[in-house]
Amino acid sequence: MRLALSLHAPEDSLRSELMPVNERYPLREVLDACLRWWEARREPVFVEYLMLGGVNDRYEQAAALANLLEPRRAFKVNLIPYNPTDAEFAGSSREAVAAFRAALEERGVRATVRLTRGREIEAACGQLAATG
Repeated sequence: MRLALSLHAPEDSLRSELMPVNERYPLREVLDACLRWWEARREPVFVEYLMLGGVNDRYEQAAALANLLEPRRAFKVNLIPYNPTDAEFAGSSREAVAAFRAALEERGVRATVRLTRGREIEAACGQLAATG
């Protein structure tokens, strides 16, 4: 069994803007539940982090995210490039995604960048919901 946590921000205020469910389940509470799950199974918690240009992709935010993810071995971060839609957001540049990943890894956090597929036909993650 795998556990994935949609995080998208390293602080409650921004996470609440991006994910209103954060008001009901704040960051610390959710991370504590993830740690209990990890302690029982010793399987990593996958942290899903959508990369939004100028919103959640700064170096300081990567450092803050790394500080939240303790112990390091309990988590693996999946950085997800944002697929453009008619929404107000833009995706992070490749350089910003690479720098964010490097900032996590230099702090001992395992991180990967998810491959994007279907973008050219507007069928990538998030795009179908936006066109419906």
